[in-house]
Order: sequence, then C-alpha cells, then structure tokens
Amino acid sequence: MDLVDILLEPLGYDFMQRAFLVTVTAAIVCGVLSCWLVLIGWSLMGDAVSHAVLPGVVLAYVLGTPFAVGALVFGIAAVALIGIVRSTSRVKEDAAIGVVFTTLFALGIVLISVIPSQTDLNHILFGNLLGVSVADLVQVLALGAVTLATLVLKRRDLTLYAFDPTHANAIGLNPKVLGALLLGLLALTVVVALQAVGVILVVAMLIIPGATAYLLTDRIAKMLVISPAIAGACSLLGIYLSYYLDTSSGGMVVLVMGAVFALVYLFAPKHGVIGRWFATARRRAAIGRRRIV
Repeated sequence: MDLVDILLEPLGYDFMQRAFLVTVTAAIVCGVLSCWLVLIGWSLMGDAVSHAVLPGVVLAYVLGTPFAVGALVFGIAAVALIGIVRSTSRVKEDAAIGVVFTTLFALGIVLISVIPSQTDLNHILFGNLLGVSVADLVQVLALGAVTLATLVLKRRDLTLYAFDPTHANAIGLNPKVLGALLLGLLALTVVVALQAVGVILVVAMLIIPGATAYLLTDRIAKMLVISPAIAGACSLLGIYLSYYLDTSSGGMVVLVMGAVFALVYLFAPKHGVIGRWFATARRRAAIGRRRIV
C-alpha cells in the first residue's frame, strides 16, 4: 500500500469524513482560544467548564433537545457560579473553580448512572467521534464558525485584555465585558470539541496547542497561527493513526498533541530545555573565543 492509498482509504467512508471535519473544526477553534487561556492563566477555568457541562448534556438527552443547548446552559451557569462564590465569600478563585466544577461533574456522573437509556451516555465522557451524525456535523460547523469569527474580530481587544486589562479600561474597553465574552466563547468551544473528544479530553485540546505555541514564539500574532496549525495537524494525524491502529480516535488525537508538546518542550530553539542548553553553550563558546582574541 503506497502513501496515496494510506491517505485516501479512510476517506472512503462517510463516518470517517465526518470525523475528520468535526475534529479539525474543533481543533482549530480550540487552538485559537487556547492562546488566550494560556496567556491569561485560565487553564483551570477551561478544565472547569469542560467538566461542568456534563449534567447539561445528560439533561438535554432526557428532554430530547440538542446536546449543545444543555452544554451551553451549564457551561455559562458554571462560570456564573464560580464568579458568585468568588465574589461573595473568602474562597479564592482556584478553590471556587474546584468546588463548582467537581460538584457539577459529579452531578453529571450520577445522572448517567440513574437515567435509563438505550444510548451509551458514557460516550459523552470519552467522545464518540466515529458516531458523529450529519446533524452533529452541521451543529459543530455552525458553532465553530461563530466562535472563530468572534475570536478573530475581537482579537485585538482580547489580546490587550490578556496583557494589560488596566490599559484596556483606560482606553474605553470594559475588562469585565471582555472577560465575560471570553468565558462565553469558552463555553461555546467546549460544546464544539465535546463531539470530538468528550468531556474528559476536551481540556487537552483547549490547553496543549496554546502551550506548545507559547514555547515556539514570543509574539501573539504568530501564536494565533501556530497554535491552530498544530492542533489541526495533530488532529489529522491522530485520526489516521487511530484508524490504522484501531484505537480511540479522541484519545489518539490528544496523545499526538502531547507528543508534539514534549518535542517542542525539549527542542524549541529559544524556550526548549535542550534548545536553551545549546544556546547557552554557544554563547559561552563565543565569549571564550572573544577573550582569547
């Protein structure tokens, strides 16, 4: 089997075509949002929202409404609850996040265990990439387009908010509104990625691409290109590997992302562990030569 056959064989199946489209869409949207989550330090918030949507998805199934509706409602509710607990008590933000998301996640697990269903609701936890329907695909593409367009249009305001919210306020921007917008987009992005990798692994798609890009560049403009590019490439490679190795598609996508992060962590020219060591060695050698001269 040559390379062309390897690339084209999975595309001969409709369910694989849908899997590719859903995963790449989710990866690109997550990759763009990931940049701001990493820069602001909201990695834990991404984890919280991704887990907190579980009961909403289960209840949406019970009521016969689209999963996206329940996930979005509970994602926004989780963000609101975290803000209320943080602002009305002595509990700090990280503790408030931990309390809210673990409680809602546990609620979702309990609902899964007690609600009779002919459908295996465990795929909500781990993803059901190969079972994506045409309706799911349309939903993911629509939500992904809205989220990505909003992020692109508001990228300058969000970047200023990430680096200097005080300056943003001074020039007429409202940091609270920008923060709420970012959290709302986070909830939408979780809904998009939920179809691809499930609740448990979605946080990896929200964090790993941005963290990888952050090690490769010091400029946000480049980061916003590198992060979704890495996410999209890893998603494609992950699905191909899962097809030929007969493994979990969502898990393989995240595993490839983790492997790429490990390589960048070690070998990135400026911020990688080994890259920094070689750079330091070259500087010392250059200093030594100048002293000899």
